Amino acid sequence: MTNTTDTSPVRTGRGVSTLTIVAMAIGTVLALTWIVLGFWAFVLVAVAIVIGSLVARVLDGRLDLGAITDVIRGKRSSS
Repeated sequence: MTNTTDTSPVRTGRGVSTLTIVAMAIGTVLALTWIVLGFWAFVLVAVAIVIGSLVARVLDGRLDLGAITDVIRGKRSSS
């Protein structure tokens, strides 16, 4: 008979999600930036992360820039 018990360190089922890991990595980068380089470097890195995520959403097609510019111009509203 073979042993079917899994003794590997990787857990199956409800493990840590990819989003949680990414959020922890971003938090680590921001915390280390603040500690090593100071507050204004932290703000600059935070803004760069936000801009990068917006660019990624546009490229993935999950964010419509046309709709956003129309709202800013007053052509459309959410109400």
